[in-house]
Amino acid sequence: MTIKTLPDLLDKMWQEYITINPLAKKVSDLLASQGEVVHNDHIALRTFNHPRVNVDVIAQPFLESGYVFKGDYHFVEKKLYAKHYEHTDKSMPKIFISELMLEKFSQSLQDKVGKLIEQIPAGLELQYDFSSIGRPWEITTEDYNEILKESDYAAWVSAFGYRPNHFTVFINDLKKYSDIKVLNEFLQNSGVKLNSSGGEIKGSKEVCLEQSSTLANNIEVAFTNGKLNIPACYYEFAKRYPLPNGELYQGFVAASADKIFESTSKGQ
Repeated sequence: MTIKTLPDLLDKMWQEYITINPLAKKVSDLLASQGEVVHNDHIALRTFNHPRVNVDVIAQPFLESGYVFKGDYHFVEKKLYAKHYEHTDKSMPKIFISELMLEKFSQSLQDKVGKLIEQIPAGLELQYDFSSIGRPWEITTEDYNEILKESDYAAWVSAFGYRPNHFTVFINDLKKYSDIKVLNEFLQNSGVKLNSSGGEIKGSKEVCLEQSSTLANNIEVAFTNGKLNIPACYYEFAKRYPLPNGELYQGFVAASADKIFESTSKGQ
């Protein structure tokens, strides 16, 4: 089916996401069974800062559909740059797109990523639903492992391509679990493992944003010469607090997001 509208694209992204992260559907259903209505705060996408697939290219379909640029972020340690976008209709989830700064990595990694991008059929990156097509290239287990040595993030994109890295529960709209500590305790008592890097709760009321996330589930991924069990996607939870002017903070906190990225780390 050809995707041409934003609701269809967001639905396709969710379906692609829960296919490789069934835990997200389980958590969403678990909250629904408690009488909660789950609203999505933001969707996160990953890419490389290559001219064909950089943040601005990935963002284009969203900009055409009513989203506007709202802020950018630098992650020095992870060597990433990101932008976030908000829709004029506030019921729509925010879109957070990050990119790996290739020039800050070895020539070997740059060459390997360049060869992956060369495999993308001409013009495919301009397709409206490119952010949910999956992996548009072939890659060997050896190249994946070599990329992994330098960057978990780069390895994730090389293995999974273009699909949501995570969706995010907007905690503020929950009734019984509108406190992130109470929500985390409920999830853990239900057998859900959380990312503990930097503490289970990232951020604070003082920076107007608290976040937590599940650990990425491991799934079997087919490469050109075999299969590997590797971390896939995770589910995030965000509690937002008002700014001094009374409006709810809508941005992101780089120090917190830096630790959230580690939800897909093989070391977790």
